[in-house]
Amino acid sequence: MQRAQTGRRAISLDLPDGADVNAAWSALVADYPVLGPAADSVRFARNGRYVDAAEPLTAGDELAVIPPVAGGTETPSSPGARHRRLEVVEEALGAGLLDDLRVAVATPADGAVALFVGQTRESPGTPAPGQEAEAARHAGQTVEGLEYEAFEPMVLATLAEIADEMEARFGVRRLAIVHRIGEVPVGEASVAIAVAAPHRDEAFAACRYAIEELKARAPIWKAERYADGSVWIGAPARSGPETDATAR
Repeated sequence: MQRAQTGRRAISLDLPDGADVNAAWSALVADYPVLGPAADSVRFARNGRYVDAAEPLTAGDELAVIPPVAGGTETPSSPGARHRRLEVVEEALGAGLLDDLRVAVATPADGAVALFVGQTRESPGTPAPGQEAEAARHAGQTVEGLEYEAFEPMVLATLAEIADEMEARFGVRRLAIVHRIGEVPVGEASVAIAVAAPHRDEAFAACRYAIEELKARAPIWKAERYADGSVWIGAPARSGPETDATAR
């Protein structure tokens, strides 16, 4: 969330000797006032470990600002509580992440967890408008990998809209959508979706809705990479949900 607000993935701070976490946060807010309203809800991690605001810092420390978990004040593990994990990441989406997503979304009240994994393939897709000639030049070649780019703040906002629609249409309140960006080799996962629901019909339908709407609306672009060039893939983005999408 803070990365979307500041437009920065990492920020270097020049702090006086003896400064603590609270001093670092104050310096951040001074440079980026948009962060101020979150003062009572963020947590901090120093070098990968949660700490309080009085924790002293030393030169070279990495301080992570952890935003609040989406979904309000309900206990995440309680039946009926909302849980959402909506992310754009650069690291590989491995089996460990998929298991984490499954465990995170499910509660004892849920009888179904639907998982979807989209992975890159070696066959070409539909070229984006204006890329037809370049696609023809690579006809018959095998895709060697895909490169994903995203307008991250808008992607996260779009995923939140889709999550709201999933709740309204299918009654699904516990879900995760994680999309990878950067270079993704053929055969590796580019997107993972997990949806929990009391019954399988809602879980399947909501999971399918998530991937279809994501692909149609989220500002994520991909280029197929060949041995001697690349081709951008896709179609103009849709601004909202399909009007004839299945309602609950």
